[in-house]
Amino acid sequence: MDFAYSEKVELLRKQLLQFMDQYIVPRIREYNESVHQGIYPPPFMEDLKALAKEEGLWNLFLPGLKADEPGTPLSNLEYAPLAEIMGRVSWAPEVFNCNAPDTGNMELLHMFASEEQRKQWLQPLLNGEIRSGFCMTEPDVSSSDATNITMHIERQGDEYVINGRKWFTSNAAHPNCRLYIVMGKTDPNADSHHQQSMILVPSDTAGVEMVRNPTVMNHLSPEGHCEILFKGVRVPVSNLLGEEGSGFALAQARLGPGRIHHCMRSIGAAELALELMTARAQERKAFGKYLHQHGTVSEWIAKSRIEIDQARLLVLKAAWMIDKLGTKAARKEISMIKAIVPSIHTNVTDRAMQIFGAMGLTPDTPLADSYIQGRCLRIADGPDEVHLQTIAKLELKESAGSLGVTARYLTPPLR
Repeated sequence: MDFAYSEKVELLRKQLLQFMDQYIVPRIREYNESVHQGIYPPPFMEDLKALAKEEGLWNLFLPGLKADEPGTPLSNLEYAPLAEIMGRVSWAPEVFNCNAPDTGNMELLHMFASEEQRKQWLQPLLNGEIRSGFCMTEPDVSSSDATNITMHIERQGDEYVINGRKWFTSNAAHPNCRLYIVMGKTDPNADSHHQQSMILVPSDTAGVEMVRNPTVMNHLSPEGHCEILFKGVRVPVSNLLGEEGSGFALAQARLGPGRIHHCMRSIGAAELALELMTARAQERKAFGKYLHQHGTVSEWIAKSRIEIDQARLLVLKAAWMIDKLGTKAARKEISMIKAIVPSIHTNVTDRAMQIFGAMGLTPDTPLADSYIQGRCLRIADGPDEVHLQTIAKLELKESAGSLGVTARYLTPPLR
């Protein structure tokens, strides 16, 4: 395995860092003020998108881009360090059309959409003309087990009729959100992994009601984590994505690379927290010494560097495996990064907040918002416990064929 960045990636990293420093970082205050005033997206967003597209920093996440599709196709391993850079500012990925959940939705459409669906939905998403939401999680069931999903989807003639409630539909509050990819049960009598299907639902379809955009840890996300009611929603059967009964498999295909993206952005946020931490520790004194001269603080800095680098290497390995062997073969590695990276993100950010003291709790630093994002990621795309269970199952399965082999390393008791 070779995780060294290629010349191509190094050039893109340099270009992306320059773009961030020149166009995004100077607008952080303006973005925050705009959102606080209820103006979302901020007026400058479309200009930044146009500039990013012009510079070739567009749709970097999608390896299968065709010649007539806008963007710079990269492998997962190539994209990973770029996602890390974008993760330093929470809203930056949208500038490059690399924001969740649109990335995962575009991947799904790219792999499974019909030609007509591609024209109607994928092309506008690739162009950054519209946004989309992914409706999977439900408030009344444990959605970490996707087979629990209760949304009812019934075929009636040439239409599907959809009834149910979803929540944590990211992007749904975005004014340009035009499409929901909705997962529900089309055949409750099939085996548990073939009951579900995915349907494309335009957001303005009759019967679709946005109930609320709940705050998350008292933080209001302007793009939304919305609760949506589907009541007698009718769409043509041509809006089926893939085949009936393929919803569970489509969800797994969507979540694999998406978890790589989430984790690399999370590492970028942790890296920024460490940079802020080390700068603060060298500027502030307490009890006659700079903060970094206190043993506890220097230990926090050292542990943070170790943890971030460990996490990055593990994510790069998972990205490499997806590229070389496919998402299924990288299942354990994907669960490993999803289980560990958000905790590292919050651990490092928490230390930085502690070193900043009261200021670390305010909007004067990005740390409080970053901590919330990291904490939410311990649940988004599957809670830690589900991924740990997956890792254990796969580990036990791999060792089943060699049971007893390691017994020779045991020392029998003395007689």
